Parts: sequence; structure tokens; C-alpha cells
Amino acid sequence: MSSTAGLMWGMLFGAIGFGFFLYGKKQRAVVPLITGIVLCVFPYFIENVYVLVGVGLLLVAIPYFVR
Repeated sequence: MSSTAGLMWGMLFGAIGFGFFLYGKKQRAVVPLITGIVLCVFPYFIENVYVLVGVGLLLVAIPYFVR
């Protein structure tokens, strides 16, 4: 990550992903568990901040729409 904004967004989505991961593990729910893992990992592979925010918001919304 070359920018401060990318680093901060990555940290925010990683924290949200960690929360989803813990919730999914505790409740034995597959969708939040997988979404949490993906939210923790995907910021390492995306450089553009706008794409990072878009993909992150999409991933955060997945557990609310997929049950």
C-alpha cells in the first residue's frame, strides 16, 4: 500500500472482517466466517483506494443479504 488512505481503509476493513470472522465462528455461520476471512485478506491485493472501498463495502453488505 502506497498511500495513507489505502492503509487506513485496509485496517478498517480488516477490523470489520475480524469481527465477522469471530461472529461466524461463534455462531457456526458460514457466510460471515468466509466474508470475514476475505475482508481481512483482500486489502493486500488491491492498490487503488476507490476499488478498495468499493469492494470492501460490497463485502460488508454480503452477510446482510445472503443468509
